Amino acid sequence: MTPVFAMIGSNDIMIIAVVLVLLFGTAKIPQLMKGMGEGIREFKKAATDESADTKVADDKKGQDK
Repeated sequence: MTPVFAMIGSNDIMIIAVVLVLLFGTAKIPQLMKGMGEGIREFKKAATDESADTKVADDKKGQDK
């Protein structure tokens, strides 16, 4: 199975960029990207916090035995 991003070419990226500019305008795009970056950052933070919590819980279960 081929990943979707491997099939996207430079022409496709240009078309997507033009559509974004037409829909949102040039002033809104930096705000959208900033919000997207913050969302990704929060997701990664939550994922690492969850894995740390799981590891602590596993360590406690191992000590109880």
